[in-house]
Amino acid sequence: LELLVESGGGSVQAGGSLRLSCAASGYTASNYCLGWFRQRPGEEREGVAAINRSGGIWYADSVKGRFTISRDNDKNTLYLQMNSLKPEDTAMYYCARAPSWSSPCSLMRGNFGYWGQGTQVTVSS
Repeated sequence: LELLVESGGGSVQAGGSLRLSCAASGYTASNYCLGWFRQRPGEEREGVAAINRSGGIWYADSVKGRFTISRDNDKNTLYLQMNSLKPEDTAMYYCARAPSWSSPCSLMRGNFGYWGQGTQVTVSS
């Protein structure tokens, strides 16, 4: 069974930091494009950051310079370090995996076929 399990969400004041984790099981995560998405109530799910098999990285403009995506291959875990958080970062955050090792990698939702259950991030002003 191939799973993605997020953790690390919570409530923080503006300017604070959180680190999200996404533990992968049932496969070797580094063989795939992995990404972080977020969804606010009533809005579409949007790509935040993605990392491909060779370490290439993409960020949404809204988080560049504040968020960092990384991968620990030994732990088979994906991370999202979020600094200088803003109230507009409040959302449910999801990690995702491309459906195959040859799938294209970007911030487009359609490039991902497996999703975690999500973890809530709330930033207060």
